[in-house]
Amino acid sequence: MQFESLFALLSALALSSASPLRPIITPTLPTTGSGTQLDGPGTATLKHILVGHGIQNYTCSAAGATAASIGALAVVWEITDLYPGTTPSSLPADAFNSLTSRVLRTTSMPLNLAADGSGGADVTSPFPAPADLRIEGIPNPVKFLGHHFFDTTNTPTFDLSGANDGELFKGKRDAGIPAPSDADKGEDPATGAVDWLRLSDKGTSVGVSLVYRVLTAGGNPEACTDAGQNQSIPYTAQYWVYSN
Repeated sequence: MQFESLFALLSALALSSASPLRPIITPTLPTTGSGTQLDGPGTATLKHILVGHGIQNYTCSAAGATAASIGALAVVWEITDLYPGTTPSSLPADAFNSLTSRVLRTTSMPLNLAADGSGGADVTSPFPAPADLRIEGIPNPVKFLGHHFFDTTNTPTFDLSGANDGELFKGKRDAGIPAPSDADKGEDPATGAVDWLRLSDKGTSVGVSLVYRVLTAGGNPEACTDAGQNQSIPYTAQYWVYSN
């Protein structure tokens, strides 16, 4: 018995010397680098880092007016394991921080688009069947985690059905700050990156208390040319999801 215990100990020591322990790295919520920042999550626990790809929707009250937001539609995928220095799948910091730009420019719009060619989503069935996402330069597909949309009361909603534990977020906007000046402005149209946001639970969420929208690419509206004009602008973002 003593020999077996000694053998087990020596085996463990050999394994630890051959495979040094990976330093423990805790993901840190991104900042814009200067100026006012979003309040942090406090004692809330990070549950997911997601990448979302979809459209920001706007409407125009008049020619020359600033387009008003009327919600968004996006599919979201889990990228927590890609955070730098945390897992064997981790990306370098620059690649992780530019992931939204890569998704925007190298993957297809993950929505069922309207037949009229407007760029908007099909009203009755905007989301296709759930599917994992293949991203250029990343060996394995990232896992489908759910959908982001605005409900009938215009509440920003995240239905994270892919988590398989009933996670649902109904939020309200706490604060927003402009994206950095060097953020990806998008393509077709290159109108600028949407603001970074902090959203908190509206009171009916399940398993989620805070969501941050950061590292945005594209999504700002074009200039309004007509009253009643609707716009659907492609965008991507990282969503950092927390629970108390």
